[in-house]
Amino acid sequence: MPFVDLPPQLQERVVCSISAAVKYEVPANIILAVAEKEAGKPGQWVRNSNGTHDVGAMQFNTSYLRDLSRYGITADDVAAAGCYAFDLAAWRIRGHLKNDKGDLWTKAANYHSRTPRHNAVYRSDLRVKAAKWADWLEARFVTVDVTKAGAVRSLPVTAVSVQATRLSAVAAVETKPQARARETSGYVPRKIIRNSRP
Repeated sequence: MPFVDLPPQLQERVVCSISAAVKYEVPANIILAVAEKEAGKPGQWVRNSNGTHDVGAMQFNTSYLRDLSRYGITADDVAAAGCYAFDLAAWRIRGHLKNDKGDLWTKAANYHSRTPRHNAVYRSDLRVKAAKWADWLEARFVTVDVTKAGAVRSLPVTAVSVQATRLSAVAAVETKPQARARETSGYVPRKIIRNSRP
């Protein structure tokens, strides 16, 4: 599913993020925002001041990966090219969204840190990036607002009109909206409709 409006180096990030979001029922714009915020690359290892490393496209910390080693998950697995790191990140974010305390953005920012001051900085930037990706998604996919009974499908709109009319709404891949709709204010879960014609 190549997107001609994206540079080639972003193709894997976008395709894998959307695929992982659908697979793990996590808002696609949040996965895309985390992937952009982490800005990792396959094979990348970044040394931290505490002696740990952040690994791969989704910059998994080696201390977190040590906990996952009991499942056979290694740093080399998440450092490799392909969608595995994005799937693992979506799985992890889903856990934060389902189990952590706080609003949607605090939970999503727990991917980076649960320490309040680190979480706040990450969360602030994550919201901006997620709104941008929400606009991008809505301009390309048929969506439906799953919070409204009897809602009709909305057709993709041009990026120009999206940016002019929607500054803060958030689009998401969503199949179980009730919990997220209750726990967030101003958040509009959107479902990407696959294999449908306008």
